Amino acid sequence: MDDALRAVPRPTGCARRVVVAMSGGVDSSVTAALLKEAGWDVTGVTMCFGLPDAPGGTPSCCGAQGIEDAKHVARQLGIPHYVLGFGDALQRHVIDDFCIEYLDGRTPNPCIRCNQLLKFGLLIEKVRALGFDMLATGHYARIEAEGDAAKGTYALRTGVDARKDQSYFLYRMGQEEMRRVLFPLGALPKEGVRAIACALKLPVAGKPDSQDICFLPHGGLRTLLERHCASRGVAAHPSMASGEIVDTNGRTFGTHKGIAFYTVGQRTGLGVAKGRPLYVVRIDAAANRIVLGTHDDACATRIGVTGIHWCGAAPAGALECVVKVRFNHAGVAAVVRVENGGAVAVTAAPVFAVAPGQSAVFYQGETVVGGGVIAAGGD
Repeated sequence: MDDALRAVPRPTGCARRVVVAMSGGVDSSVTAALLKEAGWDVTGVTMCFGLPDAPGGTPSCCGAQGIEDAKHVARQLGIPHYVLGFGDALQRHVIDDFCIEYLDGRTPNPCIRCNQLLKFGLLIEKVRALGFDMLATGHYARIEAEGDAAKGTYALRTGVDARKDQSYFLYRMGQEEMRRVLFPLGALPKEGVRAIACALKLPVAGKPDSQDICFLPHGGLRTLLERHCASRGVAAHPSMASGEIVDTNGRTFGTHKGIAFYTVGQRTGLGVAKGRPLYVVRIDAAANRIVLGTHDDACATRIGVTGIHWCGAAPAGALECVVKVRFNHAGVAAVVRVENGGAVAVTAAPVFAVAPGQSAVFYQGETVVGGGVIAAGGD
């Protein structure tokens, strides 16, 4: 506990009141405990999205059980706790976009959008409006002052625990958000966080981490997309209809079940047996067609990126960096050049499964420089 506290920022004369976004999990619970021990005036807030708990008892970051767990932890810590409704915002900013992207043949990352627009968008606005100084979450990442402290420049860095690092999901944070946010767990290993929870006898100390997308219903993606279409008075979207599966030369291999249910790099569930591994190389939404090829065919060395965001100042010229094209990607050396309102990352080695809709995030060492949404991959 003492070692963990040394890494926790201390309150200052002008910043003492902090809201902790409490999901009911071990990470946000320990975040609240550490900040209270460090001298902050802590209030817990849980974002209620009006979602049912996941079937089979799987932990959800947003369900009714999570709210109850957060209340119990707050009561044990002796801090106030409130529940704020964000169900409409989740639907409008995250779920609708998620459905539209899949129906257009892309593979979105809803956690990035939720962080950008809800946690570090609407929630931080609410926190400030209520008179609090800071917002804290249990993310495994670090925010550090950079250069001249008087200029108030901040850098987003990876979490010390590489296995739990969540900086990929946070790349759309800007200077204003970083100025108002605390990540007390960024310098801690996950095992250490659980040890603190056990030492404090927190009721969630042994609670498993949430894994799945919180808003997926019991029937999965197809059920969610059917509901999305029904809410708009449409029986079904064309991308949910069957179509051709072809190879890179245009030869027909079989029939797919709807392009919305496939992603670039996918190998299983294709319904095609050719005696060798085949992968989704491209999704042709206009033609309602899935293109299959070899592992090499599914690799790219040029990655087109749109919606570029820089965590600090934009680079003056070409950016030498490491690019990650998904959360669990180890990353590959690349040169990024801004052009035509977007950017192109040219990688030093082929990258497998560059899926449009996912994010390409640029790193220099431990620092997140920026990133954007993948438009296409190619050679």
